[in-house]
Amino acid sequence: MMKATLAGEAELQQYASGGRAVAAPVAIRSRLADYLELTKPRIAVMALFTVAAGYWLGAGSEATTRVLLNTLLGAGLVAAGGSALNQVFERRTDARMRRTANRPLPAGRVSPEQAAVFGAVTSGIGLAYLMATVPPAATIAAALTLVSYALIYTPLKTVTQWNTVIGAVPGALPPVIGWCAAQGWDGAGGATALFLILFVWQLPHFLAIAWMYRADYAGAGLQMLPGTDSTGKRTAVVMVVTAAALIPVAFVAVWVGMAGWVYAVGATLLGVMFVRKTLDFARDRSDRQARRVLRASLVYLPGVLALLLIDALLLK
Repeated sequence: MMKATLAGEAELQQYASGGRAVAAPVAIRSRLADYLELTKPRIAVMALFTVAAGYWLGAGSEATTRVLLNTLLGAGLVAAGGSALNQVFERRTDARMRRTANRPLPAGRVSPEQAAVFGAVTSGIGLAYLMATVPPAATIAAALTLVSYALIYTPLKTVTQWNTVIGAVPGALPPVIGWCAAQGWDGAGGATALFLILFVWQLPHFLAIAWMYRADYAGAGLQMLPGTDSTGKRTAVVMVVTAAALIPVAFVAVWVGMAGWVYAVGATLLGVMFVRKTLDFARDRSDRQARRVLRASLVYLPGVLALLLIDALLLK
């Protein structure tokens, strides 16, 4: 009987030990997943795509893999740190919205102090890496992106509906980081063209998102135009006007000599497609139509950047 009891206890101890051995890697993976979520990886990937486009357009035939990778690594770290700091500041509003309530901070899986240290250290390392590997202009552009996003745009989201316009500034700076990594302070015309395209594009893009989640945003106290526009008429007008503005804004790249007629024709067609989707929303101000505007925006931006790259790098 005693042997059986001892054997049973041994089995239990072995099982418990094995359980701890299994649980530890699971806990580590879960913690790593939480920190990865703090970096907003999907947004970071899109931002880094525009950084790469800006570098290739600025460097042209002189582009090197080394400089590109250095730029992407440094800018990626800055973006990751900025997103973590953004979530530290927004943890209370995130907790009040269904779409963000399960993020690591409002869910309590990561403390504000841990996230703040992670964000500050990660973005600081990114800025230092950029300073050590690429022209200083790129580091300054990255620092402006970080400050305007985390310290200006984020707190203004609960203060003014103009936060969308203000937030479009850091959203438009990533391709400028890439351009500056290639050319430093030179070629301001190309950097300006890229900045304007990204800046204007974000307005109908974000308004589509804000319309779909207007109740969530309003409940959390975020000041968005759709939250005070029950009929959607003002939101529709701004969507249509800003989408239409992309057509002439896209031609700035032609005027500064970045691209030619292939890009001009393609960008115009993409712009017309985008405007049509916003007009559809103006006629039927529904979540379904807003989602179609969002999808059109996600076709427009990669399409325009691809056309710029094809025209500037392959057809010249």
